[in-house]
Amino acid sequence: MSLSKKETVLISFIVVAVLVRLLPHPPNVAPITAVALFAGTHFGRKHWALLMPLLAMVVTDIFLGFSMITPIVYLAFTAITALGFVIKKMHLGSVLLSSLLFFIVTNLGVWFLYYPLTPEGFTTCFTHAIPFFGYSILGDLFFSAALLFGYRYAAKRLQLA
Repeated sequence: MSLSKKETVLISFIVVAVLVRLLPHPPNVAPITAVALFAGTHFGRKHWALLMPLLAMVVTDIFLGFSMITPIVYLAFTAITALGFVIKKMHLGSVLLSSLLFFIVTNLGVWFLYYPLTPEGFTTCFTHAIPFFGYSILGDLFFSAALLFGYRYAAKRLQLA
């Protein structure tokens, strides 16, 4: 199976974003939410779009470590890619919705795995997560803009369809 020129450029942008995940960064300021949304909105082949963020996570998690919450995190990124299929464009609203989706799915997982399954446990879990949500939004906005505008520039320069 061969890749189109467009797919090769898309994958190269994702590879660079993934490498950034391995660099030191503030908590939750990472490119994977942006990668998932970008893949969902830009890849014509849905299986490639779904594969990109998951492959990025597996490769980087080999170095960063896996945890009990890892399957739920992967599920959240799969949902964000699917959101990209539906929304079809990256914009402020889709990035913020992706951030919110990740926050809700992963923190429901954290609540289920690590807190009492009571209203108090739910409230405590989500209250503890709020400071990280701000970092997530900042990272998601930054990396989404970098991927989107970087790709648009490259597509124009390389005359991609």
